[in-house]
Amino acid sequence: MRILIGADTYAPHVNGASAFAQRLAVALTARHEVHVAAPSTTRRSHTGMTREGIVEHRVRSLPVPGHPGFRFSPPVGLRAVARRILDEVKPDVVHVQSHFPLCRALVGAARERGVMVVATNHFMPENLVHYLPFGSSAVHGWAWRDAARVLARADVVTAPTPYAAALATVAGVPGPVLPLSNGIDLTRFRELPTAAEFRLRYGVPDKPTITYVGRLDAEKNLDVVIRAFAEVRRSVDAQLLLVGAGAGRRTLKALAVSLGVGSDVVFTGFVADSDLPSAYAATTVFVNAGTAELQSLVTLEAMACGRPVVGADAAALPHLVLDDETGYLFPPGDSSLLAARLVKLLEDPSLTRALGRRAREVASQHDEVRTVAAFEQLYAIRPARAAAVV
Repeated sequence: MRILIGADTYAPHVNGASAFAQRLAVALTARHEVHVAAPSTTRRSHTGMTREGIVEHRVRSLPVPGHPGFRFSPPVGLRAVARRILDEVKPDVVHVQSHFPLCRALVGAARERGVMVVATNHFMPENLVHYLPFGSSAVHGWAWRDAARVLARADVVTAPTPYAAALATVAGVPGPVLPLSNGIDLTRFRELPTAAEFRLRYGVPDKPTITYVGRLDAEKNLDVVIRAFAEVRRSVDAQLLLVGAGAGRRTLKALAVSLGVGSDVVFTGFVADSDLPSAYAATTVFVNAGTAELQSLVTLEAMACGRPVVGADAAALPHLVLDDETGYLFPPGDSSLLAARLVKLLEDPSLTRALGRRAREVASQHDEVRTVAAFEQLYAIRPARAAAVV
């Protein structure tokens, strides 16, 4: 089968949607011819093959103001570009990862040619409103209506969790929206490496460690985590490990210093994906205070490594974080209760190990082998609507 994956965010972008698209593309190459259409890292378009055998069609792009490393393909002329790509590739199916300009153009071109379209929604307006200069209420409804108009043109729509599927349906995306986990490569986390090399490389002392992995951006609510950590330090000798880069790093560093815990918060900066198992190996408990998670791959990865999670009781995190089973939930924004949950785990290693074992069991249900097989089944469907156009 010839598969074209469309992604408005893709390598070298670092986020969940980008990671999912990359992992899916690589996994599919075992049995299929895989093409990816994604923004270029320059103002010019180009096509080439990766070492994994994926043919990348990189489309001219511009930098996103205020977010170094992120780029987008402007909509002018994109429909013609999408038509050209489809005419060259002649895919059996187009699988888009968003409703943004490049994927929108690919959906339109695929519909014109009677090519089946699968769409996976990774979008929540809450992930964007932090960066807008005006109120979120003015754009929330419009953003969902805009997404629904594009996703309605797909033959099949999926979302990573039941929460995400229900959210999209309520927002107006024609159902049923199928919940289908993004999945993770469990083989990477079955045998954890030692943490010694990671600690040496990134300057992480060997002591109880609360870890967050991901972007250091506003919607991740890491200010809540740092405030909670300041309370934790009053009773437990622990450290906070923030793995990742983002626009909020300077502000978060200043907050840690102002609360008197600057020397106990380790900012690693960007960490290569290959080093993440070592980061989880250095972790005692994982934390996620985000309130706009449609699944959270890093939370799944930490759980697969046998680490309990303390997460915000919001969005899709309650699908993974089960009280007294895989960790604990806390009310969003409540740094004091977050601190209490963290202290409970840090002071009771046997409880931490027990919840970690259960976390590993839950994560095992999200093996990407299952995810890839499920998408392959969807790709093999020949919908009546697509067939009627041919």
